[in-house]
Amino acid sequence: MTQHFNQPQGGNEMPRFGGIASMMRLPQQSDTAGLDACFVGVPFDLGTSNRTGTRFGPRQIRAESVLLRPYNMATRAAPFDSLQVADIGDVATNPYNIHDSIDRIAAAYDEIVANGCKPITLGGDHTIALPILRAMHKKYGKVGVVHVDAHADVNDTMFGEKIAHGTPFRRAVEEGLLDCHRVVQIGLRGTGYAAEDFDWCREQGFRVVQAEECWGKSLAPLMQQVRELMGDGPVYLSFDIDGIDPAFAPGTGTPEIAGLTVPQGLEIIRGLKGLNLVGADLVEVSPPYDPLGTTALLAANLAFEMLCVLPGVQYRD
Repeated sequence: MTQHFNQPQGGNEMPRFGGIASMMRLPQQSDTAGLDACFVGVPFDLGTSNRTGTRFGPRQIRAESVLLRPYNMATRAAPFDSLQVADIGDVATNPYNIHDSIDRIAAAYDEIVANGCKPITLGGDHTIALPILRAMHKKYGKVGVVHVDAHADVNDTMFGEKIAHGTPFRRAVEEGLLDCHRVVQIGLRGTGYAAEDFDWCREQGFRVVQAEECWGKSLAPLMQQVRELMGDGPVYLSFDIDGIDPAFAPGTGTPEIAGLTVPQGLEIIRGLKGLNLVGADLVEVSPPYDPLGTTALLAANLAFEMLCVLPGVQYRD
């Protein structure tokens, strides 16, 4: 019996300005039963240090995703030919308590990944990477990470707090969640307080690729090296939209000039094809700073590209 895979609703079935704005207008369900992959929102911004608003990110990304179609013309990836995918809605975070929210997110992801479903998360600020990585570690053991960002997010504290959007990867190292020699950070840049801001990462075994190393070149050769580094082990992709230059992605809380271009962002994600990718996130989209939705449109496309490189995706001839 031929398996039926969920399909995004087409523009000739319902006008793109109509219908419920699920991610890519996919069917919705409440859990991951029967799913190979899912889109899930984490509307959360209690960890932000400057401009809030990422709690509205998942909703705006979904709204802009109505423009997406199911086939990747560039790579020939056809994820809906071979994977069962749905939008499972949002994690119910606590808007009054950051620590309770973190616990809620971790518990939700324990359930999401229990059957091997691979989540593509729509954030939310980058604090959410910590509870997600806790769930990933519980399921898969130590994971390698490809981290695209303007910031290393390895502060020890922020205003005395251990949990914030600038601390998740320091906590992940301390908790033993990461295979530190399989962690690559791409696009780091901007001003800082001390050289340790990036050097701490190198001391843990991370490969740090600052934005200046990326200027004016294709990142395809870098991603070949990343694939060799990651090997067959589980890999998680964490993509902060501020890794992209604010000329293309202004709707974020902590923009930094001279970042990655959109084609470079695509090269990074497409360069993960063939790896044991167990999940991904797209974080820090803040709609109040780009109400026209340009940043969210980019985020929706990047999330689709993440789906296209998951294990098991078929490519059409």
